[in-house]
Amino acid sequence: MKILRFILLFVPLMCILTGNISAQVQNDTIIDGVVGIVGGNVILKSDIENQYMQIRSQGNIQGTAPKLKCQILENLLFQKLLLHQSQVDSIKVTDAQVELEMDRRMRYFISQAGTPERLEEHFGKTLLEIKNELRDVVQEQMLTEQEQQKITKDVTITPSEVKSFYKKIPKDSIPLINSEFEIGIIVRQPLISDVEKQEAKGKLKNFKERCAKGDDFSTLAVLYSEDPGSSKQGGELGMFKRGEMRPEFEAAAFRLKPGEVSDIVETEDGYHLIQMIERRGEYINVRHILLQPKVSPVNLNKAKASLDSVATLIITKKITYEQAVVKYSDDPSKNSGGMMINPASGNSKFEADQIDAKIFFVIDKLKAGEVSAPVLTNERGKQDFRIYYLKTRTNPHKANLDEDYARLQQMALEKKKQDVIDEWITNKMNSTYIAIMDDWRSCAFQRKWIKN
Repeated sequence: MKILRFILLFVPLMCILTGNISAQVQNDTIIDGVVGIVGGNVILKSDIENQYMQIRSQGNIQGTAPKLKCQILENLLFQKLLLHQSQVDSIKVTDAQVELEMDRRMRYFISQAGTPERLEEHFGKTLLEIKNELRDVVQEQMLTEQEQQKITKDVTITPSEVKSFYKKIPKDSIPLINSEFEIGIIVRQPLISDVEKQEAKGKLKNFKERCAKGDDFSTLAVLYSEDPGSSKQGGELGMFKRGEMRPEFEAAAFRLKPGEVSDIVETEDGYHLIQMIERRGEYINVRHILLQPKVSPVNLNKAKASLDSVATLIITKKITYEQAVVKYSDDPSKNSGGMMINPASGNSKFEADQIDAKIFFVIDKLKAGEVSAPVLTNERGKQDFRIYYLKTRTNPHKANLDEDYARLQQMALEKKKQDVIDEWITNKMNSTYIAIMDDWRSCAFQRKWIKN
């Protein structure tokens, strides 16, 4: 059964917070009432209408409105069936678990809106009100997710099942696999001398003294801060809560009183001065001035020369790439073989459009097994040298068991899990009270939710 899959992060927020707005704008459209009942859990018309409005606002509508609303209802029936069974199974989520998930989602919502203030302005509610209204929905989703995980937790796939799955795919439906790259990296960070560190600290100490004498912190941030993301805003970072910034930065920031300026704070980004702007519940807003100690040309050249030597050792086969990573790299990836990890897939394979253009320009010239010359990079204002290693490069092709076994294995596993869920739905439908109101009984459901 193909369940309509919605993005569960943002839709619930829209469903809750657009409810009042929708009712004001479209009173004749959203007249709340019960559409369906699963166990003791109710589906309201507003649940369907608000999800429909959110999908429409994103331009994702395919087919007629009635058909889409029926698909939404079927998805909600499945979610409520999971929720009902989680209640039967006495599955629990703790307040601490809900709070952690709430914090994660609030950070996502704020990032989408731009700032906490814009999120509050858009919905006409404070952050605390938004969070409180979303809490029950998040708890319900966590229960349904745990129930679904429980259903499929013992599902595994054997090599013979993967082969059988692949053989059953029609030839014209075998997925096309684009070129993929596996890329390694060795990083050498230039030494920053104590003289350079003291120079940066001395400048910040002077800025703090100027603020004490009446100079404006935000003006100093515009003129001198080396944080490109905040300097133009006078160093202002916007509302954030614990867990979003560097630990050392947060420890200092949350101790400040409004208007107070911190001592010099060191993080992996450099040295900071922080000024508290305001505190609002769990959130604070601060300004900061960031200075990053400069690397001397001498130390920069030493780092380049060091990596040149490493590349030569690999090219002349006096050392393997894997050995060089462990012995010479300053990057945390050395603990996982020095391979770059694709955040989209969680593995080491990248398609061309998933690779940073500057990196692709380097590795596209390499053959599998080759390393590049040292490349100077500047990330977050910090300079270092890197050599890139092209472990593998595949050509575009139709998926096959030799080259794409892991991908096909995952596809086969997902298919098997869906089959288990389908069987579970059928069984639970027969033993669970399900009622759908007359106005919605004409929906062409994929499952027999309506009991005669």
